[in-house]
Amino acid sequence: MVRNEMLITIPPLDQKAVARTRKRLDGLAKPPGSLGALEEIAVRLAGITGDMVPSVDHKVIIIMAGDHGIVTEGVSNYPQHLTRLMVRTILGDNAAVSVLARQAGARTLVVDMGVAGKMEHPGLLDRKIKQGTDNMLLGPAMSEEEATRAVIAGRDVAWSAIDQGANLIGTGEMGIGNTTSSSAILAVFSGFPPELVVGRGTGCDDERLQFKRELIRQVVEKHRPDPRNPLEVLAKVGGLEIAGLTGCILGAASRRVPVVIDGFISTAAALVASRFEPSVTDYILASHLSEETGHEIMLGMLGVKPMLHMHMRLGEGTGAALAFNLIDASIRILKEMATLDEVLSLEEMLGV
Repeated sequence: MVRNEMLITIPPLDQKAVARTRKRLDGLAKPPGSLGALEEIAVRLAGITGDMVPSVDHKVIIIMAGDHGIVTEGVSNYPQHLTRLMVRTILGDNAAVSVLARQAGARTLVVDMGVAGKMEHPGLLDRKIKQGTDNMLLGPAMSEEEATRAVIAGRDVAWSAIDQGANLIGTGEMGIGNTTSSSAILAVFSGFPPELVVGRGTGCDDERLQFKRELIRQVVEKHRPDPRNPLEVLAKVGGLEIAGLTGCILGAASRRVPVVIDGFISTAAALVASRFEPSVTDYILASHLSEETGHEIMLGMLGVKPMLHMHMRLGEGTGAALAFNLIDASIRILKEMATLDEVLSLEEMLGV
C-alpha cells in the first residue's frame, strides 16, 4: 500500500489556534463574522499552521505535467505535443499562470511527471516516471508500481519546497487529455454516470463530448476500479501528473502547510488524496469553481467551498494564483485591522 510506503501522518488542526484567531477576529472593529469567507480563511490557516497570525509570505505553485495515452482516441481538440509546448511557455514565464503568479508574489515550480518526449530546461524539475500514461481504453493507464512512484515523487517535491521555505502551496497541472482521466476518477468515486461528470474540457463540441462520455463509460466498465482502493483507481484511469499532485497535497498536509487547489484536475487529485487520508481535506482550500462539469460535485465530496466563481476552465494553477490574493487579504485583516477596544480607546482619548 502506498499509504505505508509514504510513511506520513497528517496532524489534526490546532484547535487552540483556531479559538485564538476567532477571538481576535470577533474583537476587530466590525460586526462579528461580517467579513464572511475572509474570516473563515484566516481561521482555517490558523488551525493548519498553529499560528494565530499565519505567515504566507513564501508562496509556491507546483505545476505537475504529464501526457495521456487516451489522447490517441480523439478526446481532445488539441494534439498531445501541446503539453510540451505549454510546459515550455510556463518555464518561459509568459503563460497565464506565470502572469497571475507574479501578481500574487508567488513562484512557479514546474515538474515533469510524464511528458511524452525529452524535455531539458534549467528550471524544469525532472521526475518523469514514463513517457505519458498508456491508453486506458486498451489497458490500465499505468501500473500500481508506477502510480506509487508518482505519488511519492509528488510528496517529495512538496517536502523539498517546504524545506526551502514554502509556507503556502498552490497546485497546477498541464497535460492534454487530463480532463478525461479526471472525469473517469470522479465517475469511479461518485458512482455517477458520465453524463453528470464529463464536461467539454478544452472546448469539445457536442459530438466530441458525447464520444468522450461514451469512451469514459467503456473505460470504467472495462477496468472496474475499486473506489475503496485509491491506488488502483490512479493506476487504472489516472494520470501521472494527477498522481504527483495527490502526493504533493498529502505531503504538504503532513507538514502543516495549507494547499490551495486549482480547478477540475487538481480537485481530482485532492479527491484521490482524501481516499488515502480523509483528514487531508482539513488542509485544502479551494480556489474557484471551474466551468467543467463535475467540479462542483467533486468539491461537495471533499466538503470544501470555492473562494471564487470566475467561469474559468484553464487549469495551470491560475485559480490558485488568484486565490492567493484573497488569502493575503485575510491575513492582513488579522495583522493590521484595529480592534473595537482600540477604536473605543481613541474615542475616549479624543473626548468624542
